[in-house]
Amino acid sequence: MTINPSRLAEFGWNAHFTSRLETDDFNNLAAARVTAVHRGHLQVAGPDIASNIPPFFSDDDEGAATVGDWLLLDPETLRPKRLLERKSLFKRRAAGTGRRLQLIAANIDTLFVVTSCNLDFNIARLERYLALAREAGVTPVIVLTKSDLSETPEDFAREASGLMPGLFVETVDARDPSSVERLTAWCGRGETVALVGSSGVGKSTLINTLTGKEQIPTGGIREDDAKGRHTTTGRMLHRLHSGGWLVDTPGMREIQLTDVHSGIDDVFSDIVEIAEPCRFRDCRHENEPGCAVNAAIEAGTVDPDRVRRWKKLAAEEAFNSASLAERRASDKAFGKMIKRVMAEKKARKGE
Repeated sequence: MTINPSRLAEFGWNAHFTSRLETDDFNNLAAARVTAVHRGHLQVAGPDIASNIPPFFSDDDEGAATVGDWLLLDPETLRPKRLLERKSLFKRRAAGTGRRLQLIAANIDTLFVVTSCNLDFNIARLERYLALAREAGVTPVIVLTKSDLSETPEDFAREASGLMPGLFVETVDARDPSSVERLTAWCGRGETVALVGSSGVGKSTLINTLTGKEQIPTGGIREDDAKGRHTTTGRMLHRLHSGGWLVDTPGMREIQLTDVHSGIDDVFSDIVEIAEPCRFRDCRHENEPGCAVNAAIEAGTVDPDRVRRWKKLAAEEAFNSASLAERRASDKAFGKMIKRVMAEKKARKGE
């Protein structure tokens, strides 16, 4: 069992991963992709591998293996030896009061941001997903479902298209293979897409149609608020009949952004450009004199609600990133202290 890039290509391997290998890796290790993460083990797949293996952890939040990762394994025992450097990574601050990161998926090429033509359609939430995609350097595609529930689905498509220049927006019937077929442009051999969106927007139905299998249970929505019931409980990599791979994620209504400063700047590039002439470099765009953003709002050239959402996301991201940086510094200092204590203990035993 050796590493053969040409055979790994159908699993999503490309030149990025080949360039991260050392010379001895080709003959001494095997490569496999993480297809699912469970509490006590990982599911991995490769040309000659389809197995459960022990988890892979590191001291860093981002060092644990997640769905879509590539691992180098001992060819005899299949124990993980190394996590290959990622091409892209989706992450968020874990829900609740903790400060840990939650890894969503790795090595994604395209992000399908799924929402529906009903009360679930939420511009602020879509902007959060777009910031995640832009920070990770992947192509975002807004996928609008349940167009039959609206008399004017084109209004939803037009509003979504205005979020970013050049943004791809597709309106589909998740139950109809001929309608979903337009998404296969991003699902070719070896390509990996991820689906994100809140519960009840039709993600599970969309996956079943894309894979051609009824492998994901589907659920309805509550009539009073159009919110969905969770039918996906974990992340998993699914093989598509088009040759690509698809990662489903549980519905996420709370998306705490962390380390996505440039992603936010990309999504709100129009406002960032407007803010450049502000008199003060640290302008908060509130009551400061010479604020170009406030001037644009007064002139009616920028939407004040969009500015408000931009400021909220930027403030949240700055707070979360600072909190994580502080914890990482604390963890690093604690690790150094433990190593010092252990070294002193060994030294005393040797006396």
